[in-house]
Amino acid sequence: MKSRRSRSRQSGRCRASDNQVAELVCKLQHLIPQLPLRSFDKVPASKILEETCNYIESLHRDVDNLSDQLSEILASTDDNTGKAAITRSIASLLSE
Repeated sequence: MKSRRSRSRQSGRCRASDNQVAELVCKLQHLIPQLPLRSFDKVPASKILEETCNYIESLHRDVDNLSDQLSEILASTDDNTGKAAITRSIASLLSE
């Protein structure tokens, strides 16, 4: 019996409390533009997590598209201009 109690205590330390999870889900709700922010609109946590995943995926697609556009600009820019150097430095930051 003693080992069961100590195991449950140890696993409890690693887990976030219900209040912590609720607070983090609330923060996510405020970060995702597609979700309502009014307090009377109760949005389930599962919906918030789903929308968060969708939003992050869309941000990844946006970054990929912008990176492609930047590559096209680099390919068509004269290598000796100041604009080319700035564009290359931006491109190197994006590829990190």
